[in-house]
Amino acid sequence: MTIVTHVRIKEGHEPTWDATMRERIAAAKQHPGFVGVELCIPTEKLNERVIIGTWETRADWEAWHSTQEFQETRARLEEPDSKTRQESWHEVVLAEHR
Repeated sequence: MTIVTHVRIKEGHEPTWDATMRERIAAAKQHPGFVGVELCIPTEKLNERVIIGTWETRADWEAWHSTQEFQETRARLEEPDSKTRQESWHEVVLAEHR
């Protein structure tokens, strides 16, 4: 299962946000069910991010959200004034990587 999340970051906070996301991803790699992730910056919206995370099951992803590692980074990543956050789930039909 793949989840696609769109996030808007408060301008000027992008480097700190990206560093915290790297911490989160390093911790997620150790969690059961983690398959992979891509962190993307839209070329026309440098203060936005698209996170494409793939997990074996949605339940694995949900379990990850209850871990201490996830909760610690959540407080630093989710700003109270951020109003843009969209998530959508997708079944992976084909995934190819070089």
